[in-house]
Amino acid sequence: MSHKNLPQGTDNVLVDLGFDDAEALSARAMLALRLNNLIDRHGLSPAQVAALTGLTQSEISQVHRYKLQHVSRQRLTLAMSSHRASPSGRDRGDQ
Repeated sequence: MSHKNLPQGTDNVLVDLGFDDAEALSARAMLALRLNNLIDRHGLSPAQVAALTGLTQSEISQVHRYKLQHVSRQRLTLAMSSHRASPSGRDRGDQ
């Protein structure tokens, strides 16, 4: 198989796979990654994360498993932009 015949990919695998909403999915995945990193870093329970971010425990569970179909980008953005997104009120890893 010749590599010359392979199509050039983009830097977004979701676009390459043909997802209609690839950009929105990528944005939600990045927000979910940041939230999951905060949860892991601080050892928070789903109940604690829900109280800190305003997301429901169901949404926290979905985000934790990267099942983002029912969690909007807006909800994730609000959760991450809230000063309640970490126990100290700041995400020290993003300074």
